Amino acid sequence: MIEVLSSAALATVQDLGRTGSLRWGVGTSGAMDNLALAAGNLLLGNALDAAAIEVPVFPFKVRFDADCAFALTGADCAARLDDQPLLPWWAHQARAGQVLTLGLPQGGAQRGSRAMLCLSGGIDVPEVLGSRSTQLRGAFGGHEGRALRRGDVLRAAGAGTACKTGFGLVPPALMLPLQRDGVAAVRVLPAAEYMGFEPASRAAFWAGEWKITSQSDRYGYRLEGEALRPIAPMELRSHGIVPGVIQVPHSGQPIIQMRDAQPSGGYPKFGTVIEADMWRLGQAPIGSRVRFIETSWDEALAALDEVRAWLDKVARMVELHRGAPVART
Repeated sequence: MIEVLSSAALATVQDLGRTGSLRWGVGTSGAMDNLALAAGNLLLGNALDAAAIEVPVFPFKVRFDADCAFALTGADCAARLDDQPLLPWWAHQARAGQVLTLGLPQGGAQRGSRAMLCLSGGIDVPEVLGSRSTQLRGAFGGHEGRALRRGDVLRAAGAGTACKTGFGLVPPALMLPLQRDGVAAVRVLPAAEYMGFEPASRAAFWAGEWKITSQSDRYGYRLEGEALRPIAPMELRSHGIVPGVIQVPHSGQPIIQMRDAQPSGGYPKFGTVIEADMWRLGQAPIGSRVRFIETSWDEALAALDEVRAWLDKVARMVELHRGAPVART
């Protein structure tokens, strides 16, 4: 078991998301960086979609009330177990009574903004509609349907020494880099109403840098840049949307729907961030800038294959390591 010792806002229990419920008006939720979650689980021998703690606000502290293997992925946040520094993207072993502290992410936008704390066997909370992910707006899933707070106790589903530790990974931001002119980038497919915007606005979207504003969260990233102008006013009925969809409200400043996105909306759809790049966006810090790269359907599928190949490589490396002795931290 672990006990939360800090009151950092918005740390939540997340897995890979709640699929199959959009028809009931229930969004997907899930980890903002699905690669960090999957890799952390692979390091521990967990199921790929085992639930973990997503931490977006620092510092964050927990105490281990029993021996437990754990992994830290996502943002490099100068973690310490008691007084000992820990490597990111690494499997570790905690003893009962030890305190894990996650500090401020190091290295700016290139190192990410969200840490994933994975425990042996995953976080043991009830499934709701097939997922353990927290849905904040609906107040269900995760731990009591809310963000974690001081005094919360969570149980790990696995035994304390079930997994090998002392093994780590090169993070995907280094193995699968994507930038344009030195700025973090994501690939985007033009969407249904794309051609309804002025040619100059379409060109500006691809050419410019977009700031992720302070009004951004797990529901959506609000961007700031050159306003996108429609050729003529567009009034649309509400229709289905999914994470990654880029909508343009009347202000002309785009909104990217993120993991807690509502399942429907009526703003025009300018584009969609491809699934293979959503983890990049999930790690982009508030206030940072991002650029967009126009892509095709075939290129989007190829990018997804590249991500899956990286995860397959991680799985093979972990299996090769399983015969090694446990390293004590």
